[in-house]
Amino acid sequence: MNHRKIQMPREVYIGPDIIFETADIFESLHLNRNVLVISGHHTYDAGAKYAIQSLEEKDFDVDVIIVDDASFESVYEVEEKITPDTLVVGVGGGKIIDVAKYASFNKDVYFVSMPTTASHDGIVSPLASIKNPNRSTSVQANAPIALIGDSNIIARSPFKLLSAGCADLIANFTAVKDWELAHRLRFEEYSESAASLSIMSAKLITNNFQNIKPGLEESARIVMKSLFSSGMAISIAGSSRPASGSEHMFSHSLDKILEKPKLHGEQCGVGSILMMALYGGDWKFIRECLEAVGAPVNAKQLGIADEDIIEALTMAHTIRPERYTILGDNGMSKDAAYELAQKTEVI
Repeated sequence: MNHRKIQMPREVYIGPDIIFETADIFESLHLNRNVLVISGHHTYDAGAKYAIQSLEEKDFDVDVIIVDDASFESVYEVEEKITPDTLVVGVGGGKIIDVAKYASFNKDVYFVSMPTTASHDGIVSPLASIKNPNRSTSVQANAPIALIGDSNIIARSPFKLLSAGCADLIANFTAVKDWELAHRLRFEEYSESAASLSIMSAKLITNNFQNIKPGLEESARIVMKSLFSSGMAISIAGSSRPASGSEHMFSHSLDKILEKPKLHGEQCGVGSILMMALYGGDWKFIRECLEAVGAPVNAKQLGIADEDIIEALTMAHTIRPERYTILGDNGMSKDAAYELAQKTEVI
């Protein structure tokens, strides 16, 4: 029988001050009372301490690990603290959640996602991005048993992070185009429901950009719900295809080129302008939407050199050669890259 398991959170909570109800939520889910909280130096104060306070008031046994990066070393450090009856809770940004997600997967225990920022759609997907010395590697994991997204905490995080989350969602437009192309030319497996959900997630941003403002709880709620539905598209597809195409390959190229890469969503947003233009699509619409949510639309706003854009464009096709996109098998010439970047005013 041909079938595949689709993983989704059992329960999702998105709203203001929901973090103070952490213990009640865990009890309603009948989760283990031995809790290992993974957080970062900044996100501990932003959110983890409130979750821990809630848990300790209801006599949960709580241990804490502070991690600095989403490296395999951090994952191993967390795994050493996990026992068969441990519930892993990731409280922080994408790096923290990826470490908690992958460590819990390796030790076969439940994981709860508690994002303090809304900068990308990894908060609920069954994939984690873990860094090797030279690049990030996408690894299989499990979707969280629950998502608890406190929109007040996310609204208080730097607006730059929320803006990057919007840009990551807007990039779904080109990711789905690449997926459809691979389906037509390479007979790659394709899910209309996952693709439609991915596009809907992007449209939740482009149809509501007037409501995406700094410090606004409603803004955080809109972006969180969009990131959740985008992550669900990934779960339905069984791969990152609905939300990751040539624009992500461009971003991963920048990760390799730059000594200090910019925010993932910001890079993907600029990549989506370029790739939509390659398709002959409405790249100006992509640019306008990015500008409306405060995301960068060119090299200068990203804070990188024009030559970095050109180098990333010419090497992007090598990042995931098994993933067919508009870049094809041979990629772009330097002259074509210059013409594309200048036409779209990215440089």
